[in-house]
Amino acid sequence: MGIYDEKIAGAPQFVSYFGPMLDILRDLGGKAAPKQIFDAIIERYSVPDEFLQQANKNGRPKFENRVAWARFYLTKAGLMYAPQRGIWGLTEAGRATHLTAEQAAEIFKGVQASLPRDEDEQQAPEDAGAATTVSYWFVGSHWWGDSGDQTDRFLSEGIWQNGSDDKFSDLVRQMKPGDRIAIKSSYVRKHNVPFENRGRPVSAMKIRAIGTITANRGDGSTVDVDWQPLAEPREWYLYTYRTTVSRARFEDDDMARQLVAFTFEGADQDYGKFLAHPYWIERFAPDVDPLSEAESDDEADEAEDEAQAVDVYGIADIMAEGGFMAEADLAAWLERLRVKKNLILQGPPGTGKTWLAKRLARALIGQHSPRADQLRSVQFHPSLSYEDFVRGYRPSAEGKLTLSDGVFLQIVEAAKAQPDVEHVLIIEEINRGNPAQVFGEMLTLLENTKRSRADAMELAYRKVPGERIHVPDNLYIIGTMNIADRSLALVDLALRRRFAFVTLEPLLNEAWQSWCAQRDLPVDFVELVRDRLGALNEEISEDRALGPQFKVGHSFVTPGQSVKSPHDWFREIVQTEIEPLLSEYWFDTPDRSHEAAAKLLAGL
Repeated sequence: MGIYDEKIAGAPQFVSYFGPMLDILRDLGGKAAPKQIFDAIIERYSVPDEFLQQANKNGRPKFENRVAWARFYLTKAGLMYAPQRGIWGLTEAGRATHLTAEQAAEIFKGVQASLPRDEDEQQAPEDAGAATTVSYWFVGSHWWGDSGDQTDRFLSEGIWQNGSDDKFSDLVRQMKPGDRIAIKSSYVRKHNVPFENRGRPVSAMKIRAIGTITANRGDGSTVDVDWQPLAEPREWYLYTYRTTVSRARFEDDDMARQLVAFTFEGADQDYGKFLAHPYWIERFAPDVDPLSEAESDDEADEAEDEAQAVDVYGIADIMAEGGFMAEADLAAWLERLRVKKNLILQGPPGTGKTWLAKRLARALIGQHSPRADQLRSVQFHPSLSYEDFVRGYRPSAEGKLTLSDGVFLQIVEAAKAQPDVEHVLIIEEINRGNPAQVFGEMLTLLENTKRSRADAMELAYRKVPGERIHVPDNLYIIGTMNIADRSLALVDLALRRRFAFVTLEPLLNEAWQSWCAQRDLPVDFVELVRDRLGALNEEISEDRALGPQFKVGHSFVTPGQSVKSPHDWFREIVQTEIEPLLSEYWFDTPDRSHEAAAKLLAGL
């Protein structure tokens, strides 16, 4: 007898597929399309053609219908789920479960009471139950000010409320009946950690209550919850959510799946799995300098990180620091970055591309001083390779070649390990490298529509067989590009399609004039500089050999501090910065660059 005709006592024939389906999904990496599963069962268990040709009264093949029924029951039992439409996957519990015939029968009996008896003739539901659509929310309960911890009130009133005014209201509106929710508190612990942390701070999260959302009031603030208070809070380490409202990306992230299993299924945390992750290997390795970590003398600070006073940074701060563009433009560019995930600032020399890139990154993250692993920078150059940027072999301290991650994979892993905070990689002079060579497979994975585990790809260099990498949704790329560099070829079209582009122009406007006046430059002198630089840029724009992309940017004439002698200040800038640039522009007519510089300094 084969899987297609053997029968477990007390259960219909399709229950025989329960164990084999879990085994095959494990072998397929934890998730697969239904056809892959059908084909694997047919091959492994030698299902004959005559059975495959049999259909039920609805015309569906009996074999496929039985497999679909098996999937339905396993989903109801919490062993399978749908990570995305058209894909079947194993939950963390399913990965760890190896069913005996008796256990398969018990699953059937536990689920089947409300279901039809004649499964061969009744078509299996397309939707395998709530597990395919359930979201898992981790929320804070500490309201700052006099209100304090709201946990007891939430439990007694059967609700959860957002205490941050309109912040997180969009996320709260996404919560729906049937979603699972957990009250958590996030903090840092250094002592009494259940693994070797070498005295270094460890991010921790205490699960205090779990429940099921029964209704959403639609106000962006309150949901009704059927709470299940825990007898004792449970403590989870390393992979934590610090913001007040976070959704576990169960469909994409193995670490999120383990957190969900820990929180809602009572599973234990496997510290070894997390400590084997590159991000935590680096943080807790014996040779890491402990002084490089943020230190805390407290054993545990159980305050919501998001609610703590932080050095918040936004568009207003960019403008106050010397951003002379319109507030509406900054807001639009920041929104393009959020949506597209990848943004390039291009423009003539001196238009503040790198300056703005760093500040847009801080505004996106929302902090003036992000952690070092949240905001990183790299500069492209012609000799930069895939092995430098993504992954390749490098000499170790022992003189051996070891497979090492470059800056890109390092920030990818940091973003995966901290899923509720934004991470930004700034790539300066992005058009100086060869995009196809430097990015490799990452060029595909950068696309905002491919930021999921379902689109993961194998790398040219794999640390383990079958390793697949995807770029997480909370990683953003900001590139800068000098469009006046003669040595650069056209930007690779594949790169261009994956980035939004913003062109920066010289800004000698009222905001710039006000900035200069605040640094002791006389108003009439500021107007003179504006007019002369404007005339120079007009001449450059009208030159058929150059064009608008070669204009001279405002950063050349933007003082960083008080100017004691305006004429000397401007003369030094023209002679040591602007005139050498013009000499490059008009390298074949040097008299023209001298003449243009002389016009800038006439009468000074």
